[in-house]
Amino acid sequence: TGLPTAVNITWSSINFKTILQWQPKPSGYFYTVEIHGQTSDVKRKCILTSETECDVTDVLRNVKETYTAHILSVEPAEMDNFEEPPFAASEKFTPYTQTVIGKPEIKDYSQKGSKLNVVFKDPLTPYMFPNGSFLSIQDIFQHDLEYKLSYWKDQSSGKKDVTTKSHNFEISVDSGKNYCFYVQGIIPSRRENRNGQESVVLCTSVERSILDEYGTEVFIILAVIAVAVITLAIVLPVVLCKRKKAKQARAVREKELLNGV
Repeated sequence: TGLPTAVNITWSSINFKTILQWQPKPSGYFYTVEIHGQTSDVKRKCILTSETECDVTDVLRNVKETYTAHILSVEPAEMDNFEEPPFAASEKFTPYTQTVIGKPEIKDYSQKGSKLNVVFKDPLTPYMFPNGSFLSIQDIFQHDLEYKLSYWKDQSSGKKDVTTKSHNFEISVDSGKNYCFYVQGIIPSRRENRNGQESVVLCTSVERSILDEYGTEVFIILAVIAVAVITLAIVLPVVLCKRKKAKQARAVREKELLNGV
């Protein structure tokens, strides 16, 4: 039929919400998307659309299956035409190995003494349990998923990482120092897209003493001043007392001399 076929077909997938995108904008024809799985029946989505994207999340429920999308270019009159319309095929896509892990949500954090605690929540997927609650990425990935906490002393560039398979971190830090951190999901078994999106960066704000704030130099200076003040407080009365006694003794001698004359 000579209709243009789709180009630049891309899969965009975060936490298993998957959007298919392509070009160009159709003029005088429509697109219909067919999703071909290795073991599943062909599913049609976005039938006769003039858009250049299609949400295909609900037909990719078998997340370990590998899919290919055919984007058909269809004329309106061809609805009754049994000829195969021209189409373009996407690259293969496997949600389990290719969806990007989204940002975890940090629920709570605290720094007490030399312990920093961070509690976070899994991102949710669009898929549901039979009871209507959404599956989290942890529900789908199970033991393939772990989380990494990256943390560093506030206003310092030295970053450290720790990992966990639970939903909280407890790490040892320097007491009285503020720390900043973020959390991200990781799938160590993946070759690509191993690291998920980073959560927001948060920083602790512990009560800082003058010593924490300004360091030992100020402490030493204050100590020297304190010693000087104490020394002065002890020495000065002694000196003044001696001077007073000396003055009195001199006055007595002068008086005796005068009387002697």
